[in-house]
Amino acid sequence: MELKHKNRSFRKVKVKLASRVTTQYKRRKPAHAQCAKCRKELHGVPRAFPVEMKNMPKTKKRPERPYGGVLCSKCMRETILEKVKA
Repeated sequence: MELKHKNRSFRKVKVKLASRVTTQYKRRKPAHAQCAKCRKELHGVPRAFPVEMKNMPKTKKRPERPYGGVLCSKCMRETILEKVKA
């Protein structure tokens, strides 16, 4: 066990091995993506580290709609309606 992993940024996971139960330290997942306007959790955006996001296909990173991955669907509709009215 490395001492550099014994801090709060890593979570403790008990793993059952053949002879004993041991504690492994795993990285915590990043926070959920948030809407830029209302700060609501965005659906369809994975909780992944930047390295994992880089290797993901584009269609898995964010929803296929205007402002996908930036605004929630409700705020997106409001923004588009404001632009149409202006």
